[in-house]
Amino acid sequence: MVSHDETRSEDAPAQPAARPTLKTIARLAGLGVTTVSRALHDAPDIGEETKARVRQLAESLGYQPNRAGVRLRTGRSHVIALVLATEAEELGINSQLIYGISEALSASAYQLVVMLHDPAADPLGPIRDIVEAGAADGILFARIEPNDARVRFLTERGVPFATHGRTDMGIVHPYFDFDNEAYAERAVRRLASLGRRRLALVGPPPGLSYARHMTSGFCRAVAVLNLERVSVGSIDTDSPHERIQDEIHRLMRRADRPDGFVSGGAVAALSVTAGAEAAGLVLGRDFDVVVKESSDLFRKFRPAIETAREDFRTAGKWLAQAIIGRIEGTADVDVHFLDVPRIEVSETVPERVAATVVL
Repeated sequence: MVSHDETRSEDAPAQPAARPTLKTIARLAGLGVTTVSRALHDAPDIGEETKARVRQLAESLGYQPNRAGVRLRTGRSHVIALVLATEAEELGINSQLIYGISEALSASAYQLVVMLHDPAADPLGPIRDIVEAGAADGILFARIEPNDARVRFLTERGVPFATHGRTDMGIVHPYFDFDNEAYAERAVRRLASLGRRRLALVGPPPGLSYARHMTSGFCRAVAVLNLERVSVGSIDTDSPHERIQDEIHRLMRRADRPDGFVSGGAVAALSVTAGAEAAGLVLGRDFDVVVKESSDLFRKFRPAIETAREDFRTAGKWLAQAIIGRIEGTADVDVHFLDVPRIEVSETVPERVAATVVL
């Protein structure tokens, strides 16, 4: 017969394991709590072997710092907010950026929080919400405009931030940018080396800074090389792919159709190619396309489309390091990086290799 006490013991729900604390790690490591805390924060006076042992213990125990307590002690949340537009995801761009940021933050005391927003809404809205709630120590964001209200707002509030892209405002701030002007200019020169003379640009939405940069480089190279620019109407890299395909299909049925395209995005390049092929034209014979991409998609599956690589993972790592530097006062406000592109020619298309020039 089972006693009442035994029955109650069997029926009672299991008690959840106590959340590991700094004291838990200190006890298991045989160290003081202060030493453990400093090791987790990469203090320079703590030996690397001790740091590694403490981090391994913390990870195995599933230790997470009590951020409310940290904030009370330091005035910091140790949170970095990344604000992204929901429609900006193109073949994993956002995920690569997030991966790079997370990788750089993994060895720090900071946690990444991603906030998505509707690109049709006021881009300042989520930034203002974060600042007024004191929800993050620093903010990262992209899709920069030449006169960007977010940059002005954060500068006036004295909130650390860094951007993927740059403004024309004359406000100095940390940024990582891809040299879209150089990309477009080199893409035009590459198409010209392949004998293309009537070129079209499918660029980013005109309200963004990098759209201006790309258009500037494209137009300058077309003028210098005495080529002809063909308009693609109102389509841009944010347009639905069906609309891009239909517009290019219509354009390529004309007698004065373009024979070369510079694309500001991977999906747009695929849509351009599909529209031209639907009109009965052959890539590499009747027209050529150059695109900037963040993966090896084209080199693997459409090698006749030539590419310039834009590395969003590297951009993410750089931005994470820059924002930590601004928060902790170890990085100058004017720190920045401009990624210079190079057109990559696929070795699987021998006739293209033979036509290669230095770009």
